[in-house]
Amino acid sequence: MASVRTHLWFGNDKAVEAAHFYAEHIPDSSVTRVTTARTDPDNPVAEVVEFTVGGHEVIGLSAGPDLQLDEAFSFYLRVDGQDEVDHYWATLTADGGEPGACGWCKDKYGVSWQVIPRELEELSGDYSTAANQRVCQAMLKMGKIDVGALQAAYDGD
Repeated sequence: MASVRTHLWFGNDKAVEAAHFYAEHIPDSSVTRVTTARTDPDNPVAEVVEFTVGGHEVIGLSAGPDLQLDEAFSFYLRVDGQDEVDHYWATLTADGGEPGACGWCKDKYGVSWQVIPRELEELSGDYSTAANQRVCQAMLKMGKIDVGALQAAYDGD
């Protein structure tokens, strides 16, 4: 039976390290298998790591700098409340990660993440009301999502 898994090429040769980082910090994540592909016994070509992130199966490849990760792919990390936003934002942007706009950030391995509280989804609705649109406009001005500011925008404050 066919299956679909995400495949990420870590141009910084840190796929295995990244997989262990996610297993430590993201719920329902683990490292399943690490293998080294070789063209000859003394020359490793690439490390391949199979892992899960939040229950999602991923294959990571450490195979040199030919390709780099970018924002065209991101993990959407849905969280509950400001405390979880703050926790995951700090974890993912630490040690060389980069904050971005509208809840996006990059971790130190170059993987893009959207750290999105369920409150943003709820307050945004289908963007059909003035309150929903105010929430969207507030979010567009944020880096890390501020749940209190979203609620204030929704309430018209």
